[in-house]
Amino acid sequence: MQIRHNITLDEDISQELEAIAGELGKKKSSVIEKALTVYFDFLDLKLVQKRMNDLKEGRDTVADAKEVWKELGI
Repeated sequence: MQIRHNITLDEDISQELEAIAGELGKKKSSVIEKALTVYFDFLDLKLVQKRMNDLKEGRDTVADAKEVWKELGI
């Protein structure tokens, strides 16, 4: 299912989007969707790195799976 969004872009970004979509023969929405997918993957990596750093520096802990399952009654 597709959902329509209205967004506002900086003029330079908008012009670049137009140029890239035109060069690739793609719709602007397709270019934006692919760009967001790549960016979200990048953010996922950054979040993993942050969480691993938090673990290493003692700001977070890992729960034992068996204890979690026991608590949940699984």
